Amino acid sequence: MTAQTTVTTSTTSLRHIADYDRPLWQRLLLTRESAIIALVIVVVLFASIVVPNFGSKITMTYLLLDIFPILIIALPMTAIIVTGEIDLSVASIVGLSSVLTGVLTQAGVPFGLTIVLALAAGLLAGTINGFLITAVGLPSLAVTIGTLALFRGIAVGMLGTTAVTEFPAFWTDLAKEKIGSTGIPVVMILFVVLAIAFAILLHFTKLGRGVFAIGLSPEAARFSGVDVARTKMLLYMLSGAVSALAGIYFTLRYGSARGDNATGMELQVIAAVLLGGVSIFGGRGALHGVIAGVVLIGVLGSALRLANVTSDVINIITGALLIGAVISTSVIAAVKYRRRTGKKLQIAGARAATTS
Repeated sequence: MTAQTTVTTSTTSLRHIADYDRPLWQRLLLTRESAIIALVIVVVLFASIVVPNFGSKITMTYLLLDIFPILIIALPMTAIIVTGEIDLSVASIVGLSSVLTGVLTQAGVPFGLTIVLALAAGLLAGTINGFLITAVGLPSLAVTIGTLALFRGIAVGMLGTTAVTEFPAFWTDLAKEKIGSTGIPVVMILFVVLAIAFAILLHFTKLGRGVFAIGLSPEAARFSGVDVARTKMLLYMLSGAVSALAGIYFTLRYGSARGDNATGMELQVIAAVLLGGVSIFGGRGALHGVIAGVVLIGVLGSALRLANVTSDVINIITGALLIGAVISTSVIAAVKYRRRTGKKLQIAGARAATTS
């Protein structure tokens, strides 16, 4: 390992490694993720009191139905951004899988096989992204901007301005079905399963440790034995497959397959991930904070719509949250770095004074 790599790694570690000299309760509770969770609770309580009908069961049902695709896409997006990369093509993959679901259903393909083929298309789209980024060496921002337009263009080209609206009743009902009288949609069970799987993958496996290592320093991760290219390829494949799953749900939930379905959803996903505490520079993030970020944006949007606030204003608020998340993450990182550097200088000064 070169001297430059060593310096970069140690500097990055100072920025990102937790301050373990603090008590355990502070490390658990005084975090950005805990702050977002607390903010969600405050906003929910406030909206339940101030906004008419916000606290009703039907509002909560539709809120969960609305945020489900964002929740599941945010899971692989979290891992991708932790590595220091990004995927802007997720909403276009949602639209592409939605169109494939409609076209194949219209052609008389059994719906079970239709689901498999739509998921395979999403997996292929993610593989294309991963190949261009890892094998060709192109920057993820440029690649996924390009495939955003490519996949959306294919989707719109397949159906044009028409829409497919005939789907098996069993599947459309299942997409909106609730668990008993709870008002909780059945699809949330799928989200819980996926969230647990991604949490284990990201926080409790060798692959997950490699994801964070790549975000801190790709070169140092490579020297440590992490297969950087394979890890990123896997993440983009997962992102494509999960986005396709979201597209199938989107189609069934609204009963319509259109090429422009989910346009702009990638911004909601990225905003939620960054709001949830994931650093846009990579190396830091936790899924519980991201989930809280998705819920916060969903709750704000639902409450504002019930309060008759226009969609333009809601988009402005979402954009402001995104900017605020990026700025606050950088400020917090800078403060922590200065504090740790100051402590190290104090310790070094005390040792020098003792030896002298």
